[in-house]
Amino acid sequence: MRPHDAVSPSSSLASRYRDVRRTTSALAAPLGPEDCTVQSMPDVSPTKWHLAHTTWFFETFVLARALPNREPYDARYGLLFNSYYEALGERTPRAQRGFLSRPTLKEIVAYREAIDEEMHDVLTRGVDADVATVLELGLNHEQQHQELILTDIQHVLAQNPLRPRYTPAPRIVQPVQTKGECPPLAWHHEPEGLRSIGHHGHSFSFDNETPRHRLFVPAFSIASRLVTCGEYLDFIEDGGYTRPELWLSDGWATRHREGWEEPLYWEKQKEDGTYLTFSLHGMMPIDRHAPVAHVSLYEAYAYASWAGARLPTEAEWEITSERCSIGSGHFVGSGLLVPRPLDAGAQEKGPHQMFGDVWEWTGSAYAPYPGFRPLAGALGEYNGKFMCNQMVLRGGSCFSPADHLRRTYRNFFPPGARWQMTGIRLARDLT
Repeated sequence: MRPHDAVSPSSSLASRYRDVRRTTSALAAPLGPEDCTVQSMPDVSPTKWHLAHTTWFFETFVLARALPNREPYDARYGLLFNSYYEALGERTPRAQRGFLSRPTLKEIVAYREAIDEEMHDVLTRGVDADVATVLELGLNHEQQHQELILTDIQHVLAQNPLRPRYTPAPRIVQPVQTKGECPPLAWHHEPEGLRSIGHHGHSFSFDNETPRHRLFVPAFSIASRLVTCGEYLDFIEDGGYTRPELWLSDGWATRHREGWEEPLYWEKQKEDGTYLTFSLHGMMPIDRHAPVAHVSLYEAYAYASWAGARLPTEAEWEITSERCSIGSGHFVGSGLLVPRPLDAGAQEKGPHQMFGDVWEWTGSAYAPYPGFRPLAGALGEYNGKFMCNQMVLRGGSCFSPADHLRRTYRNFFPPGARWQMTGIRLARDLT
């Protein structure tokens, strides 16, 4: 994060704050109080916890800076809604967030409204550069939780035998699915060279995107588009889940322990052997031309091995993305909450679908860039302490807010994670 000049009452931050908070509330609006309380596995958080935690973040890190003598809304809320900030004291374990039947959803909504009113008063008076910097972090933090609200509630609803849908599919779904086959997979070549990656300039970034630095990148090829459901189905039918030579050792052990035979949310029909998938629009037929989603790093690695390729490094991905516009991606604002097939008329050579649709696994471990320094104080725990046993993903998904992403954005998850909207792009060495 980079400092700002003093912010006036007419600052765009005030407008952004209102927009971001309203968007979060709108994402929760289709859900009932019962939906908002369920925690379907340890990695999933109840919707009402997301609503409360993001509010606690603004109260703790923004209002406390702007109003040093302010009394907390409820001093007990830190124990309930602190996520992982050790410097701020005890907190409820992540796996036990579903135990928090109180405060109720109604009380959490009242909490959000009260903090929003205080924030409005503070922003109306204007804030200094330090507060503005933390406020901007908080806005991007809440946008991360907007995506988590969707990924988490999809997992929650998928556990219900009734397979309830979060929202009806928009009319855009059918026209997209009938455009025909997507272009054949092609390869985009990049020569070797000394390249620069990482964030630069004065716009917002998370600390893990910095510092910008140079590294030597050997020549490589990267796929023109994402791997489709049809291509992944070919992998399944060729015994991809039964061939240990394709898998990382830990991935093979995980595949057996968890009983994986297909991507998360795919359901094979006993009658004819076809697949349906559960989405936020309810049960849907597998679209063979849409990007495959909800696969782990282990599955992505196995598929790449089967295809005679590998996963791109994050440097290769970022270099390639410089040829693409972020605005061309498919994000949450479309209302279509499933990955979208590439238009059959798209040029073969690409690259396409670099932004939106699905987060793309890379072959890069999540580690600090050379010269990385975490933020001071409790906020230094935001990213840096997770730089172990995680893999980098790039590009965003159809659950991501479009204005939240950058080509330098580094998402990260453990290699076995599948409940996120994660997919595959292939790469190859050029020798």
